[in-house]
Amino acid sequence: MKTLNTIVLNTSVALLDFLYQGRDYQRFWVLEEIARAPYFAFLSVLHFRESLGLRGPEHIDLMIQHFEQSINETSHLEYMESKGGNTYWIDRFVAKHLVIIYYWINVIYYLIAPQAAYHLSYEIEIHAAVTYGKYLAKHGDDAKILEILNDELQHSRELAKAMEMI
Repeated sequence: MKTLNTIVLNTSVALLDFLYQGRDYQRFWVLEEIARAPYFAFLSVLHFRESLGLRGPEHIDLMIQHFEQSINETSHLEYMESKGGNTYWIDRFVAKHLVIIYYWINVIYYLIAPQAAYHLSYEIEIHAAVTYGKYLAKHGDDAKILEILNDELQHSRELAKAMEMI
C-alpha cells in the first residue's frame, strides 16, 4: 500500500505543481481545502465504527486528534483566503470537486486499511511542510507560513503516532 500511496501522491503533486505554477496562494488554498478531507473522513469512520459497537481503546483519542487537526487546517485555509487564494472560480471549482473525491477515497481507505490511510496522510503532511519550506526559502520570512509549516510537521507526528495506535 505504501507504494500505491507514493504513486498517488507523486502524481497529484505533479498535476497541482503544473496547474498552479507561479500562483502560490491559490495552490496553498487548494491544498488546504483538500487537507481537511482526511480528518473529516477519519472522524466519519470512527463515528460509524462507534455506532456499530466497534470502539477500541484508542477511539476517543483519535477522534479528538482528528477534530483538532481539521480545525487547525481550517485556520490555514482562512489564512490562504485572506491572501486571495480563493479569488478565482476555477480554483474553487477544482478544490471543491477534488475534496469530494478525496473525502470518499479516504472513507473507504480508512475503513479497509486504516494504517495505510494514515500513511498517505502522513506523506501528504510531510510534502506540505516541504512545500511551505521551499516557499519560505524563495520568498523570505513569513511568520504565518512558518507557523503553518510547523503545524504540518506536528500533524505528521500525530499521524505517525496514530499508525502505532491502530
